[in-house]
Amino acid sequence: MLRFVPTGARIALAALSAVLATPLPAAAHAPTLPCPREAGPRMSEAVRASAPPADPVHRAVGGDELATSGLAVVPGAAKPPKVSATSWVVADLDTGAVLGACGAHEYGTPASVQKLLLAAALIGRLDPKQVVTVTPEDLDYEPGSSAAGLVEGGRYTVEDLWLGLILVSGNDAANVLARLGGGDAAGGVRAMNAEAARLGAYQTHAVTPSGLDAPGQFTSAYDLALIARACFADEAFRRYALTREARVPDQPRKKVKGFQIGNQNLLIFNYAGALGGKTGYTDLARHTYVGAAERDGRRLVVSLLGAESSPLSGWQQGAALLDWGFAQPRDAAVGRLITPGETAAGASPSAAAAAAAGAAAGADSDGAGAVPLLALGGAVAAVLGVLSAIRRRRGTRSGGA
Repeated sequence: MLRFVPTGARIALAALSAVLATPLPAAAHAPTLPCPREAGPRMSEAVRASAPPADPVHRAVGGDELATSGLAVVPGAAKPPKVSATSWVVADLDTGAVLGACGAHEYGTPASVQKLLLAAALIGRLDPKQVVTVTPEDLDYEPGSSAAGLVEGGRYTVEDLWLGLILVSGNDAANVLARLGGGDAAGGVRAMNAEAARLGAYQTHAVTPSGLDAPGQFTSAYDLALIARACFADEAFRRYALTREARVPDQPRKKVKGFQIGNQNLLIFNYAGALGGKTGYTDLARHTYVGAAERDGRRLVVSLLGAESSPLSGWQQGAALLDWGFAQPRDAAVGRLITPGETAAGASPSAAAAAAAGAAAGADSDGAGAVPLLALGGAVAAVLGVLSAIRRRRGTRSGGA
């Protein structure tokens, strides 16, 4: 039995009591709404490679309504189109409003849309005019996978590499760019993960610069929308993403002729106002896709994971979801894309604990004492920490009276 409870413990216990006494938001009691899905067989299920257990704080980044494996749309909204993707997000590139989502924070395998994270991390740090010589290590990628056709000992500008990466998903170009930006390929991957953390893409972890499958590599549709927003904020990326054709240059010293490459993102050829994006595919990930478009001064982005190519390909599913998004009112939102400056304070358990403690102490300006649901974890941790300190001070054993 505890005979002395210090002031710190009383505050933490008050915070916990406030959390427990606060009714859950209505959304927490609502049944999970199933996402509209295309009927028909799948070739195989997308594999979520080595993803960690779901974190309730990370699942609610951007808003509590996004913390569901099902559908999140505003009340009364038209039903989204049926797609085969296992998860997706439609968001406004400029305001950050999430217009709708299906399993926004469900873990998925990225495939080549992970190259967007490479671009977000490094495109502003590398001189596009720099000339680079390709090494044997740069050409160490899965045989038969997508490549820009770089040759060992060949010399290419950084801009050549970005075009090879974005237009034809060149895994060779990804390796070279990662090496340039990080000192070696592993350093480039570290830069990618640092950028994911900076953006608040907490459910993303890169293991390869290209997005080729590897244990421990994962992302979410929400994170991809965050990453894409960072990419489309860069002028060079926007230009590369809308480039229809480019030429991989001659390599006279290697006696290799140059050749044309074409953009594999068919959205830019078939969707009015398309801004570009990125395609992806592996056997494990299935089809993944990120695309963006502008209509009537409004720029939307769509991200999707775990799709099949039939009856609609990845870009066509993205186009259907963009059409749906553009039909929503401009003020429609079920959440938002967080910004880098707010991630540390706005999405961390410690901030939730501070909010709970502040509410318990009567810090709310309107006196309502409302406590966010996510404060529970932080408040519990604070209480347990205080109790542990008390036990150590009194010499009480774990489980003792």
